[in-house]
Amino acid sequence: MATLIDFVVSAEEFPFGELFTALPDVSVELDRVVPTNGALFPYVWISGGDHADIEAALEPSGATFVPQTVTLVDELEDRGSLYRVTWDPEPTGLIEIISDSGATMVSAVGARGQWTFTLRFDEHAEIGAFQNRCRTTDIHLSLSRLQPLGYAARDRELTPAQLEALELAYRCGYFDDSRRVTLDDLASEVGISRQSVAGRLRRGHRNLLAGLFSSSERTVGGVTSSAEE
Repeated sequence: MATLIDFVVSAEEFPFGELFTALPDVSVELDRVVPTNGALFPYVWISGGDHADIEAALEPSGATFVPQTVTLVDELEDRGSLYRVTWDPEPTGLIEIISDSGATMVSAVGARGQWTFTLRFDEHAEIGAFQNRCRTTDIHLSLSRLQPLGYAARDRELTPAQLEALELAYRCGYFDDSRRVTLDDLASEVGISRQSVAGRLRRGHRNLLAGLFSSSERTVGGVTSSAEE
Protein backbone atom coordinates (compact mmCIF):
# COMPACT_ATOMS: atom_id res chain seq x y z
CA MET A 1 0.00 0.00 0.00
CA ALA A 2 1.34 3.43 -0.98
CA THR A 3 2.18 5.53 2.06
CA LEU A 4 3.18 9.14 2.68
CA ILE A 5 5.72 10.12 5.31
CA ASP A 6 6.71 13.58 6.53
CA PHE A 7 10.02 14.11 8.30
CA VAL A 8 12.46 16.85 9.23
CA VAL A 9 16.26 16.84 9.14
CA SER A 10 18.81 19.52 9.97
CA ALA A 11 20.03 21.63 7.05
CA GLU A 12 23.47 20.01 7.24
CA GLU A 13 22.03 16.63 6.23
CA PHE A 14 20.96 17.76 2.75
CA PRO A 15 22.21 20.01 -0.07
CA PHE A 16 22.38 23.78 0.41
CA GLY A 17 23.61 23.51 4.01
CA GLU A 18 26.21 26.20 3.36
CA LEU A 19 23.54 28.45 1.82
CA PHE A 20 21.51 28.40 5.05
CA THR A 21 24.66 29.12 7.06
CA ALA A 22 25.58 32.11 4.91
CA LEU A 23 22.01 33.39 4.39
CA PRO A 24 19.81 32.21 7.27
CA ASP A 25 16.71 34.02 5.95
CA VAL A 26 16.52 32.21 2.61
CA SER A 27 14.12 29.37 1.85
CA VAL A 28 14.64 26.65 -0.73
CA GLU A 29 12.02 24.43 -2.36
CA LEU A 30 12.81 21.58 -4.71
CA ASP A 31 10.76 22.00 -7.86
CA ARG A 32 8.38 19.08 -8.38
CA VAL A 33 9.24 18.00 -11.90
CA VAL A 34 10.01 14.61 -13.40
CA PRO A 35 13.33 14.97 -15.25
CA THR A 36 13.54 13.16 -18.61
CA ASN A 37 17.33 12.88 -18.59
CA GLY A 38 17.78 11.15 -15.22
CA ALA A 39 18.97 14.33 -13.53
CA LEU A 40 18.58 14.47 -9.75
CA PHE A 41 16.45 17.40 -8.47
CA PRO A 42 17.34 19.61 -11.46
CA TYR A 43 15.42 22.75 -10.39
CA VAL A 44 15.01 24.65 -7.12
CA TRP A 45 13.16 27.77 -6.05
CA ILE A 46 15.10 30.09 -3.75
CA SER A 47 13.64 33.16 -2.06
CA GLY A 48 14.75 35.61 0.58
CA GLY A 49 18.19 36.49 -0.72
CA ASP A 50 20.07 38.55 -3.28
CA HIS A 51 21.16 36.74 -6.46
CA ALA A 52 24.81 37.60 -6.04
CA ASP A 53 24.84 36.41 -2.42
CA ILE A 54 22.99 33.19 -3.31
CA GLU A 55 25.33 32.35 -6.15
CA ALA A 56 28.40 33.16 -4.04
CA ALA A 57 27.16 30.89 -1.24
CA LEU A 58 26.59 28.08 -3.74
CA GLU A 59 29.96 28.32 -5.46
CA PRO A 60 31.56 24.86 -5.71
CA SER A 61 34.02 24.66 -2.85
CA GLY A 62 34.62 20.98 -2.32
CA ALA A 63 32.20 20.98 0.60
CA THR A 64 29.59 18.27 0.96
CA PHE A 65 26.18 18.82 -0.60
CA VAL A 66 27.02 21.82 -2.77
CA PRO A 67 25.67 21.78 -6.37
CA GLN A 68 28.26 21.66 -9.14
CA THR A 69 26.57 24.42 -11.16
CA VAL A 70 23.75 26.87 -10.41
CA THR A 71 22.07 28.82 -13.22
CA LEU A 72 19.31 31.40 -12.84
CA VAL A 73 16.35 30.46 -15.07
CA ASP A 74 13.50 32.77 -14.09
CA GLU A 75 12.09 35.04 -11.39
CA LEU A 76 8.56 35.34 -10.04
CA GLU A 77 7.63 38.06 -7.59
CA ASP A 78 5.44 35.79 -5.47
CA ARG A 79 7.65 32.68 -5.67
CA GLY A 80 11.29 33.70 -5.79
CA SER A 81 13.99 32.69 -8.24
CA LEU A 82 14.09 29.44 -10.18
CA TYR A 83 17.55 27.92 -10.55
CA ARG A 84 18.74 24.98 -12.60
CA VAL A 85 21.32 22.95 -10.71
CA THR A 86 23.59 20.05 -11.54
CA TRP A 87 24.97 17.62 -8.99
CA ASP A 88 27.95 15.40 -8.55
CA PRO A 89 27.19 12.25 -10.57
CA GLU A 90 27.67 10.16 -7.42
CA PRO A 91 25.52 11.78 -4.68
CA THR A 92 26.11 10.85 -1.06
CA GLY A 93 24.31 11.05 2.27
CA LEU A 94 20.57 11.63 2.42
CA ILE A 95 20.34 12.63 -1.22
CA GLU A 96 21.76 9.22 -2.18
CA ILE A 97 19.50 7.34 0.24
CA ILE A 98 16.36 9.04 -1.11
CA SER A 99 17.48 8.38 -4.68
CA ASP A 100 18.12 4.69 -3.95
CA SER A 101 14.98 4.15 -1.85
CA GLY A 102 12.52 4.14 -4.73
CA ALA A 103 10.49 6.87 -3.00
CA THR A 104 8.76 9.67 -4.88
CA MET A 105 9.59 13.16 -3.66
CA VAL A 106 6.26 14.90 -3.05
CA SER A 107 7.75 18.03 -1.51
CA ALA A 108 10.97 19.28 0.06
CA VAL A 109 11.35 22.71 1.65
CA GLY A 110 14.40 24.07 3.41
CA ALA A 111 14.15 27.03 5.80
CA ARG A 112 15.34 28.16 9.22
CA GLY A 113 18.11 25.62 9.42
CA GLN A 114 16.11 22.50 8.55
CA TRP A 115 14.56 20.55 5.67
CA THR A 116 10.97 19.29 5.71
CA PHE A 117 10.18 16.40 3.36
CA THR A 118 7.14 14.51 2.16
CA LEU A 119 7.98 11.22 0.44
CA ARG A 120 5.68 8.61 -1.06
CA PHE A 121 6.58 4.93 -0.85
CA ASP A 122 4.83 2.24 -2.89
CA GLU A 123 5.40 -0.46 -0.26
CA HIS A 124 5.39 -0.07 3.51
CA ALA A 125 8.51 -2.25 3.82
CA GLU A 126 10.45 0.37 1.85
CA ILE A 127 9.88 2.87 4.66
CA GLY A 128 11.56 0.61 7.19
CA ALA A 129 14.50 0.05 4.83
CA PHE A 130 14.80 3.81 4.29
CA GLN A 131 14.77 4.53 8.03
CA ASN A 132 17.28 1.77 8.75
CA ARG A 133 19.70 3.09 6.18
CA CYS A 134 19.42 6.61 7.57
CA ARG A 135 20.02 5.25 11.06
CA THR A 136 23.11 3.26 10.05
CA THR A 137 24.61 6.34 8.37
CA ASP A 138 23.88 8.58 11.40
CA ILE A 139 21.28 10.70 9.61
CA HIS A 140 18.73 11.73 12.22
CA LEU A 141 15.14 11.99 11.00
CA SER A 142 12.28 13.48 13.01
CA LEU A 143 9.19 11.68 11.67
CA SER A 144 5.99 13.73 11.93
CA ARG A 145 3.47 11.83 9.79
CA LEU A 146 2.91 8.37 8.37
CA GLN A 147 -0.31 8.11 6.36
CA PRO A 148 -1.71 5.74 3.72
CA LEU A 149 -2.19 7.44 0.37
CA GLY A 150 -5.73 8.70 -0.15
CA TYR A 151 -6.38 8.77 3.59
CA ALA A 152 -7.44 12.37 3.96
CA ALA A 153 -9.71 12.54 7.00
CA ARG A 154 -7.96 14.86 9.42
CA ASP A 155 -9.39 13.21 12.54
CA ARG A 156 -7.81 9.90 11.53
CA GLU A 157 -4.28 11.16 10.99
CA LEU A 158 -1.73 10.26 13.62
CA THR A 159 -1.07 13.10 16.03
CA PRO A 160 2.58 13.85 16.85
CA ALA A 161 2.06 12.31 20.32
CA GLN A 162 0.57 9.11 18.85
CA LEU A 163 3.35 8.88 16.29
CA GLU A 164 5.99 9.36 18.98
CA ALA A 165 4.47 6.59 21.12
CA LEU A 166 4.13 4.14 18.22
CA GLU A 167 7.63 4.79 16.91
CA LEU A 168 9.17 4.45 20.38
CA ALA A 169 7.24 1.23 21.03
CA TYR A 170 8.35 -0.19 17.69
CA ARG A 171 12.00 0.74 18.08
CA CYS A 172 12.18 -0.56 21.66
CA GLY A 173 10.67 -3.95 20.79
CA TYR A 174 7.26 -3.54 22.43
CA PHE A 175 5.59 -5.30 19.49
CA ASP A 176 8.12 -8.14 19.29
CA ASP A 177 6.92 -11.70 19.98
CA SER A 178 9.10 -11.74 23.08
CA ARG A 179 8.29 -8.25 24.29
CA ARG A 180 11.50 -6.43 25.31
CA VAL A 181 9.91 -3.45 27.05
CA THR A 182 6.72 -2.81 29.02
CA LEU A 183 4.19 0.00 29.01
CA ASP A 184 5.81 1.25 32.20
CA ASP A 185 9.16 1.47 30.38
CA LEU A 186 7.61 3.43 27.53
CA ALA A 187 5.77 5.74 29.91
CA SER A 188 9.00 6.45 31.78
CA GLU A 189 10.81 7.24 28.53
CA VAL A 190 8.12 9.66 27.32
CA GLY A 191 7.50 11.14 30.76
CA ILE A 192 3.78 10.40 31.00
CA SER A 193 1.63 7.89 32.86
CA ARG A 194 1.25 4.24 31.87
CA GLN A 195 -2.45 4.87 31.12
CA SER A 196 -1.62 7.82 28.87
CA VAL A 197 0.94 5.96 26.77
CA ALA A 198 -1.47 3.01 26.45
CA GLY A 199 -4.15 5.41 25.21
CA ARG A 200 -1.81 6.94 22.64
CA LEU A 201 -0.89 3.51 21.31
CA ARG A 202 -4.52 2.42 21.16
CA ARG A 203 -5.70 5.57 19.37
CA GLY A 204 -2.69 5.49 17.07
CA HIS A 205 -3.48 1.89 16.11
CA ARG A 206 -7.11 2.82 15.48
CA ASN A 207 -6.16 5.73 13.23
CA LEU A 208 -3.75 3.61 11.22
CA LEU A 209 -6.34 0.85 10.79
CA ALA A 210 -9.03 3.36 9.87
CA GLY A 211 -6.80 4.52 7.02
CA LEU A 212 -6.11 0.98 5.86
CA PHE A 213 -9.76 -0.14 5.91
CA SER A 214 -11.58 3.15 5.33
CA SER A 215 -13.44 1.88 2.26
CA SER A 216 -14.32 -1.58 3.56
CA GLU A 217 -17.35 -2.91 5.41
CA ARG A 218 -17.73 -6.20 7.20
CA THR A 219 -20.57 -7.90 9.03
CA VAL A 220 -19.71 -9.63 12.29
CA GLY A 221 -22.42 -11.11 14.51
CA GLY A 222 -25.13 -9.43 12.48
CA VAL A 223 -23.57 -5.98 12.94
CA THR A 224 -22.15 -4.19 9.92
CA SER A 225 -19.05 -2.22 10.77
CA SER A 226 -17.26 0.36 8.69
CA ALA A 227 -14.11 2.37 9.27
CA GLU A 228 -16.08 5.42 8.17
CA GLU A 229 -18.04 5.35 11.43
